[in-house]
Amino acid sequence: MLTVHHLKQSQSDRIIWLCEELGTPYELKSYTREPSMAAPPEYRALSAFGTAPVITDGDLVLGESGAIVEYICARHGGSALVPAPEDPDFPDYLFWFHFANGSLVPGLMVDHVTATLGAPASPGPSRSIRAFAMIESRLGDAPWFAGDAFTAADIMLCLPRFAARLDLTDSPNTRAYLDRVAARPAWQRTETLR
Repeated sequence: MLTVHHLKQSQSDRIIWLCEELGTPYELKSYTREPSMAAPPEYRALSAFGTAPVITDGDLVLGESGAIVEYICARHGGSALVPAPEDPDFPDYLFWFHFANGSLVPGLMVDHVTATLGAPASPGPSRSIRAFAMIESRLGDAPWFAGDAFTAADIMLCLPRFAARLDLTDSPNTRAYLDRVAARPAWQRTETLR
């Protein structure tokens, strides 16, 4: 049985959402963060790096959200959420799937650390501002990140989680996208489980 070890306020939201979108049976084990916001010891003991998310599937223990999303799609019937290599949307799918953890999340972290330390900002727009400008532009070109179809790239970006703290007044494409996500029954179920 696939088990999603869900650390509240973490990227494990992505894995719950994926399972809900696919209708993949899973057991949910939730863990609450310590007052310091660290994962509790029993969660950190699940995997070698000790971070969220983590799944178990039989004897398999797997961390890293991108790896987990790819594994579940490959092993638990998620081909509908992954364009075929010959699909014209496949390059966009790959780009946005990897943009999530390769550019968006690091940009948000750099901005957070810079602000927390009171360090001077680098000249020009911050990495996260540039990332959200790219997101706004993309969502003006297509309804979903990979194109006309909802895919695992949308799940990896998990935009409702990252955009919740943003002023989206000047981002109509992003707001419309968030409305489309909010209308998805699987996202609605995910919201009740997080």
